[in-house]
Amino acid sequence: MKILKSVFLIINYKTFVVTLLAVASTWVCGRYGFSADFPLTIIGIAIVFPVVFSIDSAYKRRERTLMLLSDFKAHVQALYLASGQWLKEEDKAFQGRLKSDLITIYKSLKAFCVKDKKSKQEQAEKLFQQISKLSESIQQVRNKELNPGEISRMNQYVSKILVDVENIKMIRTYRTPLTLRAYSKVFIYSFPVIYGPYFEHTAETYAHGLEYMMPIMFSFILISLDNIQEHLENPFDQIGEDDVKFDVAELEAQLK
Repeated sequence: MKILKSVFLIINYKTFVVTLLAVASTWVCGRYGFSADFPLTIIGIAIVFPVVFSIDSAYKRRERTLMLLSDFKAHVQALYLASGQWLKEEDKAFQGRLKSDLITIYKSLKAFCVKDKKSKQEQAEKLFQQISKLSESIQQVRNKELNPGEISRMNQYVSKILVDVENIKMIRTYRTPLTLRAYSKVFIYSFPVIYGPYFEHTAETYAHGLEYMMPIMFSFILISLDNIQEHLENPFDQIGEDDVKFDVAELEAQLK
């Protein structure tokens, strides 16, 4: 069932629309005798290379996001542990407030990444307000017999959390080159139709009933690659199986 779910993510209505147009183009070419031996090297130059480059760029963005998110969670846990272990006298109230602030920041980060673009600015403002509140909370430990070095280290944790948040924010805001994606889509959707004469030419060597295998196969391959790129392009939309997951309950369980 999991395999079928993955397959349905890369095969959608666009796959069948382009396949239908490619088959229709091949039929028209066969009906009126249009035949040509077009070079297949154009596919590699005009389509495969740009699409693979886009997929690789989108995949690297996702992997960098995962690294930044793990870095963020590590600094959150380090800051929380410091609040409980560095104080000479345990302060449950302060530690509880700090935990609440950290969880709220994580929830705000999730909301910023997952919500639609219309509310992105609003979520960004809430996120940085929470980080500002966290910084103010850290200043309260100045009166709790911590030495300046330990206070400085806790402020560094806040700084590193802010750096991770800002990096994730940039990945959420900026995507792979829009012009390259537009270029790839033009050729991906037009190639199976334009190459109707070529499919008709190659059909002469196929057994009867297999003349439409080439346009169907090419359409499925190219549109599937485009769909894979689309799912990797936004690793925050919670649609694809490779999306970045924000497990708030897991972080809460770790902050004990």
